[in-house]
Amino acid sequence: MKSNTAAPSDTDSRTTRLLQAPVLPLLLVMAWPNVLIMCAQASTGLIETWWVAKLGTDALAGMALVFPGVMLMQMMSAGAMGGGISSAVARALGAGRRGDANALVWHALLINGAIGLLFSLLFLLFGSPLYRFMGGDGAALAAALEYSNVVFAGTLALWLMNALASVIRGTGNMLFPALVTCAGVLLLIPLSPLLIFGFGPLPGLGVAGGGVAMVLFFVGGALAMLWFILSGRCVVRLSRTPVAWRYLRDILHIGLLSSITTVLTNIIIAGATALVALGAGMQAVAGFGTGVRLEYLLVPLAFGIGAPLVVLVGTNLGAGQQERALRIGLTGGLVAFVATEAIGLSAALWPEQWLRLFTHDPVALVTGADYLRIVGPTYGFFGLGLALYFASQGAGRLRWPLIAGFLRLAIALGGGWLALQLSDSVNAVFYALALAMLVYGLLIALAVWRRSWFSAAARPATPTISSPSPAPVER
Repeated sequence: MKSNTAAPSDTDSRTTRLLQAPVLPLLLVMAWPNVLIMCAQASTGLIETWWVAKLGTDALAGMALVFPGVMLMQMMSAGAMGGGISSAVARALGAGRRGDANALVWHALLINGAIGLLFSLLFLLFGSPLYRFMGGDGAALAAALEYSNVVFAGTLALWLMNALASVIRGTGNMLFPALVTCAGVLLLIPLSPLLIFGFGPLPGLGVAGGGVAMVLFFVGGALAMLWFILSGRCVVRLSRTPVAWRYLRDILHIGLLSSITTVLTNIIIAGATALVALGAGMQAVAGFGTGVRLEYLLVPLAFGIGAPLVVLVGTNLGAGQQERALRIGLTGGLVAFVATEAIGLSAALWPEQWLRLFTHDPVALVTGADYLRIVGPTYGFFGLGLALYFASQGAGRLRWPLIAGFLRLAIALGGGWLALQLSDSVNAVFYALALAMLVYGLLIALAVWRRSWFSAAARPATPTISSPSPAPVER
């Protein structure tokens, strides 16, 4: 059998720069387009919410019920399985295995396609009991199902789009996926109200129109990513190779473990939504759902920084540069902490500036403001933990992020439920959520700082590859 290991000369200039350029400038140059792409993708939900809010509080509460599921799909396809794809491609290119990197493109599509179809089926069949469990009833439940059935009928396109985007990011190219996503968001701005409210002879579809616009965004993004790879402009190629376990394993052993963390995050939001509904009713859920959307914006921001960390850590470890990989991870964690903490403190100081963009209901405003004032100051620790979680994907070591994720779940929901029983106030739930974020970030940071990525035998620094003066980073 012919070996897939490439000669050293196959290491392209982009990969060489990942191994040699100064850490902080390299990270920032790679991160800014990725932050742009993830914030743009997250803003699709905000655009939908802003327009749907004009249909009334019931429609807004219905979207709050569906939103954790939609974000679960985006986070799993882009952050969890996407991180596994980017990490596998980066490690293959870092080790000079170009043939393996090409084969991983086809396997990434197979994996994400199968998972996308599975989740589509699950939400279409069991959406109603799920939203009832979260406290939905009446008009809010009807709106939730109307939106959910459209979005999850087309969620396969989201999974394929993010599989291809993750392949491209795994080569170190953060800019093209960013441009595609931003173009899609610009089209979504007029498309959403057109489909929701109608225009001229075109009838309005109501809350379902927002779902149709979202699915069209996913389809267009997937086609654009596929064109980029097939056109030969990407470092890797789409090779329809026989399905091989070693390629599936390269992606799944990171992607599946990462998916656990993603599921835990969304279980926390869904569980907290149910606790708020139990303690204060559906109007409070509308306020909490609006406030927590700002928390969800931290995920794409941290991912914007974290996706380059996956590539940089994976590529440098593939080349045997352990100390540089660790320095990259800790630097990225600090950058993420500063960015997300700034958002959290701003939200805590001026909560109504955010909330009034979506609702003027007095109960919703009070609940959302209480959430942001209590939880907002701990957003930085959530961002720190998320960035280091992505860096740990690149290292292929996810034990401590998983431990921290389960501990966060126990504190947030177990502690939140107990606090609600003792105090009879939803603010007690918010204090539990804040404590859970604090513990999550600090535990992962401590584990990475103590070199949990390396086995005891491998912890001494491996000499780095000698090189000439660092080349400028290719944009």
